[in-house]
Amino acid sequence: MLGIGKSIFRRLLFGHMFTMLLGLCVVGFLLSFLTKQYIVDSQKEELLRKAKRVNLAVQTVVVPDDRVKELLLFFDQTFDARIWLFDRGGKIAATSSKDEVYVGKSVDPAVVRMVLNGEEALLNEPRFEGLKEPVLSVVVPWGKDNEVYGGIVVHASVAGMNETITLMRETILWVTLVGVLLSAATASYLSWSISRPLRRIDKLALRIGHGDYGERIDISSNDEIGELAATINQMADKLQRTDEDKRKQEQIRQDFLANVSHELRTPLTAMQGFLEALQDDLIDDAAKPKYYDIIYKETLHMNRLVDDIADLIKLENDEIVLSRSPVDVRQLFAHVAAMFGPEAAERNTSIEMRTEEGLPDAYADRDRFEQIMKNLVKNAVKFTENGKILLDARAESELLVIRVADTGIGISPDDQEMIWERFFKVDRGRSKKSSGTGLGLAIVRELVELHGGTITVRSEVGQGTVFEFRLPAAQNAIHEGGRQHVEAV
Repeated sequence: MLGIGKSIFRRLLFGHMFTMLLGLCVVGFLLSFLTKQYIVDSQKEELLRKAKRVNLAVQTVVVPDDRVKELLLFFDQTFDARIWLFDRGGKIAATSSKDEVYVGKSVDPAVVRMVLNGEEALLNEPRFEGLKEPVLSVVVPWGKDNEVYGGIVVHASVAGMNETITLMRETILWVTLVGVLLSAATASYLSWSISRPLRRIDKLALRIGHGDYGERIDISSNDEIGELAATINQMADKLQRTDEDKRKQEQIRQDFLANVSHELRTPLTAMQGFLEALQDDLIDDAAKPKYYDIIYKETLHMNRLVDDIADLIKLENDEIVLSRSPVDVRQLFAHVAAMFGPEAAERNTSIEMRTEEGLPDAYADRDRFEQIMKNLVKNAVKFTENGKILLDARAESELLVIRVADTGIGISPDDQEMIWERFFKVDRGRSKKSSGTGLGLAIVRELVELHGGTITVRSEVGQGTVFEFRLPAAQNAIHEGGRQHVEAV
């Protein structure tokens, strides 16, 4: 029993077989019992009918004579049954056969009393001596109307009936054996169809437990096992994505630390060299202001790097809470354009603004909105010379579509998916004059998504770049104006 309980296949197989065997045995027993009872009852009723026919033939005879004996013999051969006549005292007066009893022998007094009372009897057990084989017996009164001369006993051998019952039981036994075999085959298939996918699920679960999420279970059934397999596959998919995300995050963390170390090491090394030269009076007094200016700019660069890292960490940890209010987009454009106008002019680049008629305010955090625009415009100025930068805004349903377009060097298709990564820099060979932290666009995307918006980029190398993002528009905050404005700064 312990061995059976360890395997679902065996438990299902033996459970089905035991249930089928028990059911067939119960049905066979009931069928055998009921059939035997039916045959016995039918035979007794038939004997009773035959006994009444015998009485009709001899009811006018009080004392049996040779003619009566011939009639009894005739009925014996016709009915295949032994027939006795006994008088009121219970003495046998005539029989159809002298092989079993002799005339003059007595029958059971209880049988005599029933007959004298005019009752018919179906005897369930032998009450007659001298019978050589088991028989079924019926007794009816012998006489006419209310006059009873004695009784008529009709016996029938049960040998044929027993053979029929035995044959029936053998048939039931064979049917039971065939049923058990069919049940075993069916139970084996059902058990196999259940246990096989469960074993596959078990193996997959073990592999998942060891960190292998690559395998999947292909079970097409629509039952509970199929649903379980689908759930296991979904779990494996989620665990695989989680594991990949974990590895990716770990790689990003390592890259982040390496990039921060690299970004800090370069200015620190330069500052250290310049300070050592100044400390050792290796630089002329006339050149010292130049080196002091370099050290100062490197310090600013480090401060920007630290601020950008702090902002990015806060964004990723959901530590920044937006203070939203209606923001005048045109006014913000003018402020940012004025801020970067001198730097753009040094590159012989103009900054233009364009807003459509009736442009609504943006519903945003003004400081963070300004930070988005400053990072995008600064990025455009950095890569555009002898060109133009356009700040454009239009309404689209309940959103504002804002674009920062330039005619700069553009971004290659391979780099367009990477520009949102931290510390990624498109022009790796640029001069220090245009150096940056590589975090600006990563911060821009986080801030736009924090506002519930989206941002995209379109660019062609040598043709320019367009950054387009969407922010919610403030309701009932529309500035009236004439035609759309175009202004150069």
